[in-house]
Parts: sequence; structure tokens; C-alpha cells
Amino acid sequence: MAKRIFHDSIIKAILIVATLAVVGIFVTACGQGEQQTADQATQAKALAPIKLAVVGPHSGDLASYGIPTIKAAELVVERRNALNGVNGRKIELLVQDDVCKPEVATNTATKVVGDGAHIVLGHICSGATKAALGIYKDSKLVAMSPSATNPGLTQSGDYPNFFRTIASDDAQARLQVDFALNSLKVSNIVVLHDKGDYGKGLAEFAKSFLEKESGAKVALYEGITPGAVDYSAVVQKIKNSGADAVIFGGYHPEASKIVTQMRKKAMKIPFISDDGVKDETFIKVAGKYAEGVYATGPQDTSKNPLNIEALEAHRKKYNEDPGAFFPNAYAACLALINAIEKSGSTEYDNIVKALQNEWVATPLGIIKFDNRGDAIGVGFSMYQVRNGVYVEVN
Repeated sequence: MAKRIFHDSIIKAILIVATLAVVGIFVTACGQGEQQTADQATQAKALAPIKLAVVGPHSGDLASYGIPTIKAAELVVERRNALNGVNGRKIELLVQDDVCKPEVATNTATKVVGDGAHIVLGHICSGATKAALGIYKDSKLVAMSPSATNPGLTQSGDYPNFFRTIASDDAQARLQVDFALNSLKVSNIVVLHDKGDYGKGLAEFAKSFLEKESGAKVALYEGITPGAVDYSAVVQKIKNSGADAVIFGGYHPEASKIVTQMRKKAMKIPFISDDGVKDETFIKVAGKYAEGVYATGPQDTSKNPLNIEALEAHRKKYNEDPGAFFPNAYAACLALINAIEKSGSTEYDNIVKALQNEWVATPLGIIKFDNRGDAIGVGFSMYQVRNGVYVEVN
């Protein structure tokens, strides 16, 4: 009996050891499997495409401001992907249309976040940009605009995730006022705006600057209704004011109508506007009445080698010259990609740090960004329509 008990004990011990061995093999295999799965996931993430969202008006009256940004992004990304992307990761474009309307921009921003974008090139209009930035901020997404000039977007401190490759409206309005007073020698000026974040903000700065200048007078300050067919009422007010110039904050659809109606009433006083009007579409719509109109816009960088190269690439691919804000969009795309490359990351904090500390060569020059998000080294010039084209005059 004792022998049998001993024999049974031996068998149980052997079974226990065998079971433990099997369990050990299973646990080890699971551990190795989990590690292998984790390694595969890390490798897959390291090779996954970098998603660059391009958002702006791609249809409607202001499409001429947004489409050049798409083409700039296509050119930059096409060239970069041919060089094996960024640290071995290809770049994928996510294109969304916001029609330059704030209420649409919130939807497109939500879509961009849902599609897993890593960076955003856009928006184009200041109002649409402001509407989208809160959504990007909550999602830890950096957005960079080539054209949104409202000062509060950077100066308020509300949007640390926002950057831009264009100067703000206070600089633009200062140039308009200085040019009107010092170059055109006018002092009694009408200031109009389209009631939007962009146009009204610029007009408020112009009005403020004029009121602080000795001898300068604001003959009329008024907002117009965007999209109206007829602006004869405000044109008559301009005439009755006895003003010797007009400064308008807004976009080309309204500017072209106002200028046309002014000229048809034989009102030849200077019309000064902004980069929302410095666009070939304004000249096409206003026709002969566009001649002589002044507009501020990004400084001419046509002699910059990278700008020349970008323009040639655009002509070769699209068989036409680029439209508004193309160099600014090209520069923004280069800056965003450079930040990811230099930081080796698509994480928000790393991209922001790289944008503020790493210089990058662009069609606008060699730039980086200050702690507010404004590009260091960019500014505005004054242009005038002469023989059907905008020419830099100051």
C-alpha cells in the first residue's frame, strides 16, 4: 500500500511539472506574441502616411483664393513623396471645402479631425479660420493659414495651435493709411467694410490709424451687405461725403461692384483695398473699371529662387500661373513638413516647438514663427492695377 501511495505521488508530481512546463511555454509564447504584435503596431505606425488636410474655399465666389493652396500642397507633397516622404512616411492629402463660411468650416474641421489628420493647411478666410480653430485646439492639431490675417487669431493668445505665413491686418491697414496720406496726399477718407471678421477688422484698424493722424478725417465709416446686387446707396453716400479716397476692407465680389458703380458715376477718387481684392478675379470681374485700383498684398518675392522654382513647377503641371496666396501656401506646406521632419514626430507639442525654433527655406524667404504663431520676416506691399495687372508700387 505504501508503495502504491509513493507511486501515485510520483505520477502526480510528474503531471504537475509537465503542466507547469506547458503553461510556461504557453505564457512565454503569449508574451512573445504580444511583444511581436506591439512591435508590428509600432512599425505600422512609423510607416503610416502623414495626413495633411487642406481646407478652404474650393467652390463658390471665393474659390480663387482656396484652389491655389490645393495646388501648392499637391506640388510640395508630390515632390516630397518622390523623395520617400518624411522619414520614410508618405504624405496623404485630405482636401475639404469650407466655402469661406464659418458655419461650414466647423463641419469641415470636424471631418478633418475624424479623418485622422496630423496637420492642417488652412483655412483661408479669417472668419472660417476662427470658427475651426477651437475644434483643432481641442484635438491638439496644428493649423497654418497662408491668408487669414485677422490680428486676434494670433494676438489674443486663444489659439496656440494656429500659425500663418502672412502678416496680420494691423500691418496691412497701417500700410494703406500711410500710403493714402503720404503717397497719394489725401486726407478725407471713406472707410468701408463687409461686416466680416476680416474686412471689418481691417477697416477698424484703418479708421483708428486715421483718427490718430493729424489733419486726417474719416468722411464716412460704414458696413455693407455682402452679396448685394446693387451698392448705389453707399456709392451715393461716398459722393455726398466729399471724400478724396476710399479704403475698403473685404473681398473682390463686393469691391468690383462698388468700384464699377463709382466709376460709372464719374467718381475718380482712389480706391484702396486689401489682399482680399488683390486677385486676378477682381480684375476680370471689374474689367476696365479695375484700372488704377490699389490693393495691399504679400510682398513680392518673385526673385526668390524657391519662388521661381515653385512658379515653374505650377506652370508645368497646371499650364497656368498660380492664383492668390500661392507662395504663402507653398511656404506653409514646406514649414509644416519641415517641422515634422525636424522633430521626428507628428505629436502636437513637438510640431509647435519645431515651428518656433527651426528655420526653413521657402518662397517667402527663410522663416520661422514667433511664440504667437506669426511668421518672422513676412510683410505687405502696395500694388496697383496697371494695364490689367497688379504691379507693386510700394
